[in-house]
Amino acid sequence: MSERTAVVLFTRDLRVHDQPALAAACSAFDRVVPLYVLDPALAGLSANRSRFLHQSLAELREALRRRGGDLVVRRGDPVAETIKLARKVGAEGIGLSADVSRYARRRERRLREEAERHRMFLRLFPGVTIVEPGSVKPTGGDHYKVFSPYHRVWQGAGRREELAAPRRVRLPDGVDPGRLPAPPKGDSPDAAPGGESVAQRRLKQWLPTLGRYDDIHDDMAGDLTSRLSPYLRFGCLSPLAVANRADDWTGPFVRQLCWRDFYYQVTAAFPQLSSVAYRRGATEEWRYDPQALDAWTEGRTGMPIVDAGMRQLRAEGWMHNRARLITAGYLTKHLGLDWRPGVRVFSRWLLDGDVANNSGNWQWVAGTGNDSRPYRGFNPVRQAERYDPDGAYVRRWVPELASIGGKAIHQPWRLPDEARRRLDYPPPLEVPGTDPTWLR
Repeated sequence: MSERTAVVLFTRDLRVHDQPALAAACSAFDRVVPLYVLDPALAGLSANRSRFLHQSLAELREALRRRGGDLVVRRGDPVAETIKLARKVGAEGIGLSADVSRYARRRERRLREEAERHRMFLRLFPGVTIVEPGSVKPTGGDHYKVFSPYHRVWQGAGRREELAAPRRVRLPDGVDPGRLPAPPKGDSPDAAPGGESVAQRRLKQWLPTLGRYDDIHDDMAGDLTSRLSPYLRFGCLSPLAVANRADDWTGPFVRQLCWRDFYYQVTAAFPQLSSVAYRRGATEEWRYDPQALDAWTEGRTGMPIVDAGMRQLRAEGWMHNRARLITAGYLTKHLGLDWRPGVRVFSRWLLDGDVANNSGNWQWVAGTGNDSRPYRGFNPVRQAERYDPDGAYVRRWVPELASIGGKAIHQPWRLPDEARRRLDYPPPLEVPGTDPTWLR
């Protein structure tokens, strides 16, 4: 009997533990080709994420080699390169983790068409989320538009079993694994490194603080959030495995993982989330002010808490979730600028930037998305006084204000008249427990 071969195309699932496509292929086939295709079309989107990606691929290659296999690396169009390799090794089929962005769905559609044309099968696997997009739906709709009812159903939804890493991965003979380029230089000097082992260490080190999560997650200076979001974005960690380690499906941290799933099911139903207002009839009367946008981007608006957040973003490729809400609210509700450039700025710098969470949260803050209270706002002075009461976060990232004491550090030191007027709008509708998350 001839040996059976399958290709596993890695995308945003760069791990060997709880990787359903890899586990299924290793169980059902004699030979497995783990493949990653570097798509030049994505190479210039974010230097930070490119570095993180290459670091994660290098770790994945080592993990596969320890199991007798390798990560085969190709460069070019993912569909063409996958089909070319699959034909060369005589593969029966291709495994792929399901994803929701327009890019991912277009890749899936083209790959399915080409696989069928060459008499192969394409099988999609879960793993990017905990509960698969579309697996729970409201009566009479294709997705949940409001988080709270989704969260209630999500908690009771059936979940797959977490899978162990395969013990052995066997490549077909004669396959050239290809060269993995050295990680490129990122833009943020203090960005976290990528990789599954780094992610697992981070999770293990952070878990002892989980019991205090509800008390510490909004402490901006304390910096005690998980910082797992980049590893979830690239699939260095399985979100299901993270939730299982937390072991509290009703707790506040797993609720943040649910927010992540929520935006994936929104994006699956509304793939243009990064460019089109989600809420029908949303008012979009934005100003055009490139100087204000530049000042916001570079952390020199004169609003200390906003500038601190934007400077952290540029230095680390990451920003505290509370700072993301404040900075996004400042751009849209105070400066009156369009949320779409904000999406692009965050996407350019964030290690965890993805279509679903980045765009979904931006639209929530801007009042064009899933928030049931679209006129909600975040007054930056009040937010700073509440979540950075002694100014330690601001002093860390805006050192020119280090000598200012007490709450005075949170007062704007230079602001355009337009922004000053906007600071006086009615108190924001802040409802405890309803804020979204970019995952912390």
